[in-house]
Amino acid sequence: MENNKSAKNLWGDYLDKHLEDAFVKDPKVEHFCDNEKDANECATLVVKGIKKATTHSLLGLQLRNESLPKIGDFRIVTDWSGQAKCIVRTTAVKLKPLFSIDESYAQKEGEGNKSLSYWRTTHVDYYTRELAEFKRKPTDSMIVVCEEFEKVF
Repeated sequence: MENNKSAKNLWGDYLDKHLEDAFVKDPKVEHFCDNEKDANECATLVVKGIKKATTHSLLGLQLRNESLPKIGDFRIVTDWSGQAKCIVRTTAVKLKPLFSIDESYAQKEGEGNKSLSYWRTTHVDYYTRELAEFKRKPTDSMIVVCEEFEKVF
């Protein structure tokens, strides 16, 4: 966050109104997705309150040595260029096999036409790109990390 002035300013504005969170460690600052179009679209969906979930591959997190999201975590959502758009807080984290994602969860992600088939196509495509650098491929039984969040600022 130290190099991102817009994120620092947004977090400061949030803390001015929420002193109860003054001792929370600085939130992650990041965009969704691995390309500009999708990252900007997802940021807009979160700002509008449509996108309320995201799904990580557990294997991808492990291979990059990233920690699992935890309930109560804050994140500053940016667009592709790093401009802070809003702050979200994690409300639920569930580990599930990819094949078990259902229509209602796909709707929480809020992307595209919100259907399960759209969700599945875009996520399997993403996981394929994500895992390719590690010479791995997504499978139907791989574990995904379903993270639900609420926009708090």
